[in-house]
Amino acid sequence: MLSSYSYPKFEYLRPSTLSSDVTQHCALVVVGAGPVGLAAAIDLAQQGLQVLLLDDDNTVSIGSRGVCYAKRSVEVLDRLGVGKAVVDKGVTWNVGRTFCQEGEVYSFNLLPEPEQERPGMINLQQYYLEEFLVRRAQSMANIDLRWSSKVTQVQAQDSGALLEVTTPDGVYRLQTDWLVVADGARSPIRRMMGLETEGKVFQDRFLIADVVMKADFPAERWFWFDPPFHRNQSVLLHRQADNVWRIDFQLGWDADPEEEKKPERVLPRIKAMLGDDREFELEWVSIYTFQCRRMSAFRHGRVLFAGDAAHQVSPFGARGANSGLQDVDNLAWKLKLVIDGKAHEGLLDSYCEERGAAADENLLNSTRSTDFITPKSAVSKLFRNAVLGLAREHPFARALVNSGRLSVPAHYTRSSLNTADVDSFEGQMSPGAPMLDAPVQMDGRDTWLLRHTGGQFTLLMFVDDTNLLGKETQTQMQELALLEVPVRAVLISKQVASGYGLTSVLHDVRGLAMLRYDASPGTCYLIRPDQHVAARWRRYDAMAIHAALAHACQAVHSFA
Repeated sequence: MLSSYSYPKFEYLRPSTLSSDVTQHCALVVVGAGPVGLAAAIDLAQQGLQVLLLDDDNTVSIGSRGVCYAKRSVEVLDRLGVGKAVVDKGVTWNVGRTFCQEGEVYSFNLLPEPEQERPGMINLQQYYLEEFLVRRAQSMANIDLRWSSKVTQVQAQDSGALLEVTTPDGVYRLQTDWLVVADGARSPIRRMMGLETEGKVFQDRFLIADVVMKADFPAERWFWFDPPFHRNQSVLLHRQADNVWRIDFQLGWDADPEEEKKPERVLPRIKAMLGDDREFELEWVSIYTFQCRRMSAFRHGRVLFAGDAAHQVSPFGARGANSGLQDVDNLAWKLKLVIDGKAHEGLLDSYCEERGAAADENLLNSTRSTDFITPKSAVSKLFRNAVLGLAREHPFARALVNSGRLSVPAHYTRSSLNTADVDSFEGQMSPGAPMLDAPVQMDGRDTWLLRHTGGQFTLLMFVDDTNLLGKETQTQMQELALLEVPVRAVLISKQVASGYGLTSVLHDVRGLAMLRYDASPGTCYLIRPDQHVAARWRRYDAMAIHAALAHACQAVHSFA
């Protein structure tokens, strides 16, 4: 038990089919009720699918575990209905500071571009995030969430998978057309299927200590190399909700994990850092080892892996849970189109393509961070120490300081789903890029651009004044909603305007939306359901839009 949090116990219900010899059929099963599995179930259910979610436990994660949720993840959580709860409960921060011995050598700001709804990072214990997601899932009639239900056998088939599920009341068999696996880094299902992860395990160990204390330290990420209170090692400090502070101490590979978790070993380390006068309560302790590994393929027929089940990175950089939530964001809309028969199954190969590339980027950055934090050779350590020494005085060296390159959203710039530019554009919003947010107004009320996209394809069209929009274009934009794969039309106007029956007309009051999208009157962007750019043009072209839409979703039928 924790002093700052009471663990919920979720009710196990005996499955109605348990006493029957009949194999139950369920079109879509998600295994694992951690952040990634819960997010997957909610996302798929919001799109109208019936989801069975299985978990072998009956509560949320023990200990703080995942702590840092990046801006992009919070934007995904907004769409899933829990973003506000996460922001309200969590600790907002944008600034990180890196110290060497007694002095600061480097700092960064995760949100250098202002005027966006969500901050660079939110710190929140994982058990809170899971509880928010569980409550959201429980509110949805088309999610059947079964606790204390452990998948003990899996047989992949061309038409899906056959599962054996063990419960407190016995065992039953379950046939599913589609299986989403989010059962964590040790993934029992991955092992049952004889699948492996490839990569490396770093020979170093870190101690996690969650302490409850009242402190006036700013809400920033602080990282020390060789501090006076923990010589020749590194330390990380994060603030969480409820006056809980997360401290990570580097221990070295020779440390005995069981011994190091004992209070008589942990408490002196914390007192050396905080001072004898600082009152605190030790709440949770764990030991972890760096791993940077991934499956070679995240899709195996109709079995799809996501989150830590598919890839694992070292915790420095907050790339684990954030990457898993982006997996879900990428997968759910594609799976929905395939299940509905509107896209070919090959669309799911783009999940492996795009999220595989994102995993490789995360592994690369995480490996580089780990090598800098824990150099494995005398030459590497000499380089690291030289960089830290130069960074105090020379800006060029600060860019080389690597205490964990923090999670950023993936840019699918090489995706096979993109339609290449035919017009000239500047800025970041190229095909494959995640959307930038911007403040806008709708019906005279302040709102945000991202609030009007996501969940389905969206066409953004920038205009001077909606009154200047031709009737033919108005009609064509309205007809987008009637396509087999519907497209929401959103006008972004320099002037306050009426809607012409369109889903949204947004007033770009400060001109920031137009600036960030390098837009001029007539510019159009086709946005995917996961808020990544699929295509863009300098003028509205119905045929080009239909072709790009069909290409982005590997459509069964043409939209021309």
